[in-house]
Amino acid sequence: MKQLMIKPAIYQYAHVKEFVDEFKIGQGDLIITNEYIYHPYFSELNLACDVLYQEKYGAGEPSDEMVEAIYKDRKGDYKRIIAIGGGTIIDISKIFALKNVSPVLDLFDGKLAIEKDKELVLVPTTCGTGSEVTNIAILELNSKNTKKGLALEEMYADSAVLIPELLSGLPFRFFATSSIDALIHAVESSLSPKGTRMTKLFGYKAIEMILKGYKRIAEGGPDERIPLLEDFLVASNYAGIAFGNAGCAAVHALSYPLGAKYHVAHGESNYAIFTGVMKNYMEIKSEGEIAKLNQFIADILGCDVKNVYEELEILLNHLVQKKKLSDYGVTEEDLSEFTESVMNNQGRLMANNFVELDARRVYKIYKELY
Repeated sequence: MKQLMIKPAIYQYAHVKEFVDEFKIGQGDLIITNEYIYHPYFSELNLACDVLYQEKYGAGEPSDEMVEAIYKDRKGDYKRIIAIGGGTIIDISKIFALKNVSPVLDLFDGKLAIEKDKELVLVPTTCGTGSEVTNIAILELNSKNTKKGLALEEMYADSAVLIPELLSGLPFRFFATSSIDALIHAVESSLSPKGTRMTKLFGYKAIEMILKGYKRIAEGGPDERIPLLEDFLVASNYAGIAFGNAGCAAVHALSYPLGAKYHVAHGESNYAIFTGVMKNYMEIKSEGEIAKLNQFIADILGCDVKNVYEELEILLNHLVQKKKLSDYGVTEEDLSEFTESVMNNQGRLMANNFVELDARRVYKIYKELY
């Protein structure tokens, strides 16, 4: 059984200029980023490359429409795609490393030939996606009212680059939602049947780093995150390695319809679902890996394992207040629609569940969170 694969080479730099100089960024490169990231860190370096700003093509989560619009604006062929941003930019850029991109719906339906013809460099500017070390790109398919992931060997980066300096301007809310996403990556991959001793090594370490950081923030306030940005960036990377091998599961699967229909940020929609899934796992099977994981988290939190999810929510609420699904505008009619969407579209994720969840159980989870 394969234990672990880390596909891209991983680099780390203290400052942006070190990265630019070593990678010799210039002609033949396309940078996909945000203007608010590029100007403070890169504009004074006068790079001789093309730059496209994602926000000019739509807001929020990456979508098929956003990819099509960016694709029309590219100026020619490139040797390298360099993504500098959060999950939206990284997922989009993975697709642009392929030779055949449009129509993007055909790509996600398996109707286009898959061929990588550009080098791919991924530079995360949040501490949550972990996507720099995975081969998964997730888009909102607006015409289908769902999200869908595409996982291809050809979408692995050639280089993943960690620059903690780029997180220094990240607003606290985005820090919070992205790092909660990383925490859930680590938890879901650690419970996955595909998890191994090696993937759990990364997953458990990420959980420890993130929760200990959260405790400092809960005690000292949001500014306590600043000296911990490198730790959170590395923890996100560890969680990405873990879920890139072992996979995410029901938390992500059940969050996708909420994010797609009501445009809830990815990390926040995951948090809305997180403990609901965990409690239902426990109703079905309370021994094995989940018992080990619960004890590990309880030891970090300093609480009785029987209260671990309640105490975990108390800690996470210092970052983002958990809401009921109805607070986002979800209706009771949506719950059946969401359940059907999960069972029909998220088989890739649901195959990684700690225990099997059927449609009745998925609806139950939604109902309890409603």
